[in-house]
Amino acid sequence: MSGMGTGVSSDSSLVVSAFHHALWLQFLVVLLILAVLAVFRSVLRARQFQALAATGGPGTTGATTPTSPTIAAGPPEPVAHRVLRIGFGLIWLLDGILQGQSAMPLSMPSQVLQPAAGGTPAWVQHMVNFGGTLWIDHPVTAAAAAVWIQVGIGLLLLVAPYGGWSRFAGATSVVWGLIVWSFGEAFGGILAPGATWLFGAPGAALFYVAAGALLALPARVWSTPTLGRWVLRAMGLFFVGMALLQAWPGRGFWQGQSDPHVPAGSLTAMVQSMVQTQQPGLFETIVRAFGRFDAAHGFAVNLFTVIALAAIGTGFLVARSRVTRWAVVAGVVLCLADWVLIEDLGFFGGVGTDPNSMIPMALVFVAGYLAMTRLAAAVPAVAPAEARLGLRFWQSVDPSLLLRAGAALGAAAVVLLGAVPMAAAATSSSADPILEEASNGVPVQEHVRAPSFNLVDQSGRPFTLSSFRGRTVVVTFLDPVCTSDCPQIAQEFREADDLLGGAAKNVAMVAIVTNPLYRSIKFTQAFDAQEYLSDLPNWYYLTGTNAQLDRALKGFGASALVEPAGAMVDHSEFADVIDRDGYIRTILSTDPGADTDALQSSFAGLLDSEIHEAMGPSAVG
Repeated sequence: MSGMGTGVSSDSSLVVSAFHHALWLQFLVVLLILAVLAVFRSVLRARQFQALAATGGPGTTGATTPTSPTIAAGPPEPVAHRVLRIGFGLIWLLDGILQGQSAMPLSMPSQVLQPAAGGTPAWVQHMVNFGGTLWIDHPVTAAAAAVWIQVGIGLLLLVAPYGGWSRFAGATSVVWGLIVWSFGEAFGGILAPGATWLFGAPGAALFYVAAGALLALPARVWSTPTLGRWVLRAMGLFFVGMALLQAWPGRGFWQGQSDPHVPAGSLTAMVQSMVQTQQPGLFETIVRAFGRFDAAHGFAVNLFTVIALAAIGTGFLVARSRVTRWAVVAGVVLCLADWVLIEDLGFFGGVGTDPNSMIPMALVFVAGYLAMTRLAAAVPAVAPAEARLGLRFWQSVDPSLLLRAGAALGAAAVVLLGAVPMAAAATSSSADPILEEASNGVPVQEHVRAPSFNLVDQSGRPFTLSSFRGRTVVVTFLDPVCTSDCPQIAQEFREADDLLGGAAKNVAMVAIVTNPLYRSIKFTQAFDAQEYLSDLPNWYYLTGTNAQLDRALKGFGASALVEPAGAMVDHSEFADVIDRDGYIRTILSTDPGADTDALQSSFAGLLDSEIHEAMGPSAVG
């Protein structure tokens, strides 16, 4: 809710420092887990050798020189299975590393979740808003949890090539992938207007889910080409459907921007927006060049895309090795081209959470082709070592299998390291204390010159702080569409103004708009009328462009954060009392507190006292 003390600057050093500290402590826990597993494996191996020596097992001389037992570690892994497992294991690891970027705790809701839900139905926005609220209220916990869940899934996939652990890794990937696809990607944008294969529909996380589901299948389904054929046919239907969607008229993809006075087509506008992302110069040059080409040849670019998608999809549907081979090659080339030229690799700008959909998509259909054409060779059954040696399973298990099982246990523990705190945060009804500390703490030092700004008041007149030199100025921050704290804070200011009496003529009561979506003068005037502030001659409710407001807020150390699918914003709650010489004398919290129904609140009295002190005896007299 607006004004509840959780509005924090996206680059708040306090929150970023807490995030890095949490990651470091959790990394130490990961190292401890690995150390425990290493000790456990060493002890178990020692017991194995002792058991073999005691029984005079194979490879022993007397009872003192045992060799390693020989139990089969598992069947050879199919090539398609290995491509999916290692490919998505590396992608999950990359995603976890990207989640460790400094901007993630505070920028994820406004720069990732909210844009993803834009244009979707109301129920989708409300669902995403639930996830956004969890992240807003627990930014450090949520951001750190996302890091370790994804790193843990990646490690699970990499260390478990077959058996139950491999299927468990696939199932874990399905569960987390569905959570990301629903709450993080708003179903990949498929319910929003303008959905297209070129922009990543139906969402990268859906291909993580598909890959995880394939890896969770029993080993026997990988021994025939049937699975590969079904995967390719499903991808074929998807590509053909995307071709039809891309060809649909009236969606803006058949036009570029040959005339600068005509709005750019959807693809041209997308590429132009990607150019603005902070990135290496080489990629910026490539994307900018493609943007110019599409602006001049939008029809031809879209025609090529439609034909390519339809042809590749048809090749997948045929599911014959020779035809499908060329379709797979063409699909990989097309995905790579889209990944570089349109998706701009997907992870630049400081809030990129994954490499977008093209690489995961290509991995799925490549694995489908390999599952159809490269089957695993059958291996003869091997009698269990314990049957030959009279040993228990734990005494005769192969060291490599033991190592993988231990590594899988460690990876599962890493996943829990992230999942448990996030689950606990989801059940909490209160926000993290660090948010109040970051937003309502002293933002700038007292007894320093107040920052300058250029805004306009509720009547459209220019307002600068320097023009009020010689008068005491009180500056606070309000959301004109807020229905909770901001009206109460405004009444506190009105009450303090009444307490000033005749001295009020020497005081300017100033509020600065915090809501970038509702910042026009008509909203400030409506707020003033609603709160009966229009008749106060020394009341100024200031607004301006988003850039001007942003500079003013940052100058005072204030911040505002737009919640997903919400009208109100979270913003800082404090007031600066500035003396006649333009210096900040004191900074007060404007949190209304519980006793807001009293005729005269403690804050109004405190503000009146601080204003009198800043004015000095001569001004009051």
